[in-house]
Amino acid sequence: MNSALQTDRPDGATSGPFLLGIDTGGTYTDAVLYREGEGVVAKAKALTTRHELSVGISRAVDCALAQAGSAEIGLVSMSTTLATNALVEGHGGRAGLVMVGFSEQDLQRDGLRGALGGDPVVFLPGGHDVYGIEKPLDMCALNPWLEEVSAGVDGFAVCGYFAVRNPAHEIAVCERIREITGKPVTASHELSARLGGPRRALTTLLNARLISLIDRLIRATADSLEQRGIHAPLMVVRGDGALITASLARARPIETILSGPAASLVGARHLTGIDDAIVSDIGGTTTDIALLSGGRPRLAPEGAVIGGFRTMVEAVAMRTFGLGGDSEVALRDGGLEAGISLGPRRLVPLSLAETLHPGAIRPELERQLRHQRPARLAGRFAFATGLPESAAQGLTATEERVLIRLEAKPRPLGEVVEAAPQQAALQRLLARGLAQLCGFTPSDAAHVLGRQSTWDPEAARLGAELFARRKDARGRPLAEGAEAISARVLEVLKRRSAEAVLETAFAEDGLEEIISPSHPVVQRALDGFEGVSRFRLSVDRPIVALGASARLHYEGLEGYLDQQCMLPDDLDVANAIGAVAGQVRIKVEAKVTQPKQGVFRASAGAQTCDFGTEEEAVSFAEERARALAALRAGEAGASEPNVSVSRALKTVDVDGERLFIEATVIATASGRPRITSD
Repeated sequence: MNSALQTDRPDGATSGPFLLGIDTGGTYTDAVLYREGEGVVAKAKALTTRHELSVGISRAVDCALAQAGSAEIGLVSMSTTLATNALVEGHGGRAGLVMVGFSEQDLQRDGLRGALGGDPVVFLPGGHDVYGIEKPLDMCALNPWLEEVSAGVDGFAVCGYFAVRNPAHEIAVCERIREITGKPVTASHELSARLGGPRRALTTLLNARLISLIDRLIRATADSLEQRGIHAPLMVVRGDGALITASLARARPIETILSGPAASLVGARHLTGIDDAIVSDIGGTTTDIALLSGGRPRLAPEGAVIGGFRTMVEAVAMRTFGLGGDSEVALRDGGLEAGISLGPRRLVPLSLAETLHPGAIRPELERQLRHQRPARLAGRFAFATGLPESAAQGLTATEERVLIRLEAKPRPLGEVVEAAPQQAALQRLLARGLAQLCGFTPSDAAHVLGRQSTWDPEAARLGAELFARRKDARGRPLAEGAEAISARVLEVLKRRSAEAVLETAFAEDGLEEIISPSHPVVQRALDGFEGVSRFRLSVDRPIVALGASARLHYEGLEGYLDQQCMLPDDLDVANAIGAVAGQVRIKVEAKVTQPKQGVFRASAGAQTCDFGTEEEAVSFAEERARALAALRAGEAGASEPNVSVSRALKTVDVDGERLFIEATVIATASGRPRITSD
């Protein structure tokens, strides 16, 4: 079912310019031509070319345009999983963190220390209190620190104490950093109006790390469109499913985490017409699962969790699992019976690597199979991703030596790393996106069994045979041959997918602290074990499966979950469809506090004003929030946005007297994005 987008044109017509949706994932880039009243007119896929993103984007767009013949493009909208994948896999640039008014002990809160890792940090005296009253700002330590670290980072993150009440110190520090380094800077108050400094700092740090990645993607897309004479507005899907302009996405790339999954939810609603569903989108790197409730994605009230870190980004309540068609297949440690583990790391499938580099994989696998006992690193290859030299700044001598050994063509892993220090160096190169591994994956298993025929099946078969020879703790091979191990891998992926759906359902019901998919009762239910006690598990709504490999991996999922699993038409490009189906939606939050008796302080954006009465302050906050929301929605690309305002008052009653505590005003502006015909 291809639901057409609704139009607000007064004549009721549903024709007009084509809308071009683009989704750049870890493995594939999709392009869709969509027209109001007609639905999907053309769709195409091309491999995502990470070293030069414009290549994959251009191929997908050209193929879709060729199917449609001539097409007048009125809007281009894109979603991406690149930011999500980067955080899940630990990729991204280095960033310097400036903490204003905080102490080093604050790094221990909300996972900030773990997120910071080895990136540099400096603490400056300053900040504000809860009412926005400043403490003296001292930037004496900033200049020497910038001179020391600037060459080794891609950007900076600045977080000030209570900056959401008064951002003056953040603004001053950002201006100084730009003046001295010329590099991108993110201030925490630009990303969130919520209290909680360490978590706001973590969100800002991750944003700074993603700027270069998203900038490359948007630049590649814009260049590709320009070369084809397409001059339509370019929009990007945020993590809550709303759209923003490409320029805003460049400045706030953290808002694009879960962009692809959010677009898939919007796409699922348009493809099925179902208001309530569990949507599971399986890609090459991750499986993303979320709920549709009442026709809209459910948002995470506490902020999105990605790569183990809870951010302050308002995004869909999505659970992301490192599980996909290109997940690393490995032996699970522990026990005499050898188990198979999948992910979370993505590998380039052997069948794909041989297709891209003929002769690089097959002969080496054949050579390795001639050995009676395969070496520990057998079946693995590594290659350089081809990122620009600037991305390799700050490497250690060992890392540089390993990087020099890598080529654009995959090399056997045993020829690249020999000792433990080199293996550790390679892991760091992988984390920075400078290197990539090839190995046996579920995609290869599908090729072995003839259920997928996209790439080289012989390379897949050789890799499967090699993996099947791996030994368990008893010294027995894992499987009889390539077909047996491949069937086992695909069944593990289906089982893990069912467990991921259940884990999402448990979390939705508040049960994740009590029960998990690994619980023996859950495992017995999934196994269909029938003893004196019998267990069955189900979910309350249908499962909508999306992704190019969904038909392969989700067929028969009903057997695990006792619920319908829907596989809609165009499920392979649902993200790209969702990218053009979304709306611009901007929220602005203003606060009113009472720093002392008879004074009501309204804070909205960067403006703070004092009033003598509560109503004056709240009215100002509403007026200011409404104006800011309309302005920012226009900047985000909305055409004639509608604005709604809500207020929430916090008061207490003491001896029959009402006492004011705080007021929160939220203005929401929404509307369809501008298209060239506007």
